[in-house]
Amino acid sequence: MPWADGVRPDPGLPVPGYWTARMGAGADGTEPAGGGRALLEAADGYWSRRALPGGAAHVLAAPGAEQLLLAVLAASEGDPVLARPAAAWQHPVARLLGRRVHSVPTPAEGGGVPDPVALMEAVRRARAEGADPRLLVLSAADDPTGTVTAPELMHETCEAAAEAGLLIVSDETYSDTLHHRETVLLSPAEMLPEHTVVLTDLGATLVPAGHPAALARFPATGHGTSWRRRAAEVLAALRAVLPAPVAAATAYALGEPPEVAGRAAAANRLHARTAAAAYRAITGAGASCRPPRAGWQLYPTAGPPGPGAARRVERHLTAALGRPVPGGHRFGDDPEEPRARIGTGVLLGTTEAEREVALAAADPVAVPHVAAALAALTDAFTALTGIGAVSGSADTDRGGVGPDIRS
Repeated sequence: MPWADGVRPDPGLPVPGYWTARMGAGADGTEPAGGGRALLEAADGYWSRRALPGGAAHVLAAPGAEQLLLAVLAASEGDPVLARPAAAWQHPVARLLGRRVHSVPTPAEGGGVPDPVALMEAVRRARAEGADPRLLVLSAADDPTGTVTAPELMHETCEAAAEAGLLIVSDETYSDTLHHRETVLLSPAEMLPEHTVVLTDLGATLVPAGHPAALARFPATGHGTSWRRRAAEVLAALRAVLPAPVAAATAYALGEPPEVAGRAAAANRLHARTAAAAYRAITGAGASCRPPRAGWQLYPTAGPPGPGAARRVERHLTAALGRPVPGGHRFGDDPEEPRARIGTGVLLGTTEAEREVALAAADPVAVPHVAAALAALTDAFTALTGIGAVSGSADTDRGGVGPDIRS
């Protein structure tokens, strides 16, 4: 699924020159289902540099995270358990198999990872009712909130999952998009390596948004090997294969040579600064919002709660901003809470040229078209809350969120 379709927040980045060159030099045709040898070896190197080695034989690739999650779930037994809120694409995929989908609320400080006490209670209740929850899908750095789960909470949730006998699918799409050096992100695969599949959609970092490519890393165990084999069979049945040029360019990007690593670092700095500015604009207009710590999305609450509140906020912001702004109900959240996800990638421009200017700018928030987009964001939220913006505009106030940008 493309990143600019409203389901995922568009990163708003121009296509890098190295990607275009590698695509043009690639062979025609398609990869084998699950990925060819060169791509899988590159993926193993990518994870080994992140302290998650396992070998290419335990990796799968597909043209998008949806296909991989579907394959992972279809290759295992039992019902999935999702966080609430969770990425908008996860619930529809989980429902395709006709199994019951359970959702568990996240703590107030963030999204993506269920509260451990609520998780245990939800599993107990579901099993008492005859259901069969077996897999927990979570995200330490998540969409829609842009928050990062504290290591202590991740430990507690993983312990609760182990006690409940749940396998874990860890969506780590945004794990390489942290805004601040001091942020610590813990992968469940570090705690429960024999029970965790790691999933990542490379459209968040190394691969342009228009060329879907995703990876899954399975446990290096007998059970993990069988799980991977069954998932590969699902991908083959779906003909979920990568075009050979995309696979070759992706393998190059996964090697993270200097031009790729430098581009990724520049993109992270850009997203951190624009997300911090958007946070100031939104909260200055009277909305409440958790500070963004990863990615290019925020999840504010604006206006009074009540029946249809999420849809009301969605309609207003979509009309005011001229682009899709999904309400909280799209993420499995309470439809009576006036929440919506704001993607900050769209602030960077509507053309390749505008996006190049924003990416190259020493102070992207001061770029005229970015500043204008931030002003429009302020106006849209002021109309929702009825509260005028506080003194200090989004493009000049450097306090609050984002003083320590990752390099």
